[in-house]
Amino acid sequence: MSSVAVIDIGSNSIKILVVEHNNNGKLDSQFSETIDARIGEGISHANPCLSEEAMRRGLSAIRELIALSIPYDPTHLQLVATSAVRDASNSEAFQQATFEATGHRIKILSGTEEANLIGKGIICDPALSDLLNFQLFDLGGGSLECLSFAGRQIHRAESLQLGCVRLTEKFITDRGAPLNANELQSIYNFSLETFQEYEWPMPPVFTTAIGTGGTLSTVRAITSERNAQPFEDCSPILSIDEIRAMRDELASLSLDARQQIPGLPPARADVFPTALTTLLAVATYGKISAYHHSIYNLRYGVAAELLAC
Repeated sequence: MSSVAVIDIGSNSIKILVVEHNNNGKLDSQFSETIDARIGEGISHANPCLSEEAMRRGLSAIRELIALSIPYDPTHLQLVATSAVRDASNSEAFQQATFEATGHRIKILSGTEEANLIGKGIICDPALSDLLNFQLFDLGGGSLECLSFAGRQIHRAESLQLGCVRLTEKFITDRGAPLNANELQSIYNFSLETFQEYEWPMPPVFTTAIGTGGTLSTVRAITSERNAQPFEDCSPILSIDEIRAMRDELASLSLDARQQIPGLPPARADVFPTALTTLLAVATYGKISAYHHSIYNLRYGVAAELLAC
């Protein structure tokens, strides 16, 4: 058996996954960890640039995650970066600083590569092995990856600039205050207009879609805390009514109050209502009644590629 480690440098958080390719041909998670580094600050600007402080936070997180992977002795460690680094005018400086500090190079994924690797990851989820035709949405800090599957093959993939950090910067004037109705409506309308521009999702439209990424993981984490049950025992089927109720509740709170919610990482509290609003817009446009949450995401896709699964 062999194992690999994947570090995903996202706009909002930096995450590691160490997986093992077992004798049954499946990917078994050995270790995972997330650090909210928010390197994508300023991603909504016309000429986005990684600040010196953001790069320091990012590099610190990467070094910490590499150190945490050492006990698992992975045969290969791959760093990948998505929207924040991809769009930054000074991405080369961050890549060089990372290489000098760690000896590892960052592979910057295009939007298409990111979407395709998310698709490769979702196919590894044993709970979804019977699904042939479905939609998949992965919402991050910088972008929303949208995929349509037919016969378990990617039929279409798009990367839309609807990430929750990006839209929070664009539409929220005071992150410490409750969100007002106009701000929520602006986020919702902008998301709908983007879907219309890209004509997404394409037919056939399915009543249940697959969702990956930190937003739906957080919905499940909050629900599991409120139900006093382990995360794994919390249903992965998240109804649109449930998501809307949580959005309305949390948007009405100040940032300080949101940061006290069990299951909601404090560093994610400012962008979480924005993220939920975008997912509600996806549901409206795609006539989706629920999201089926999966933890099999970009990192699993990169691992599967490294292990030639």
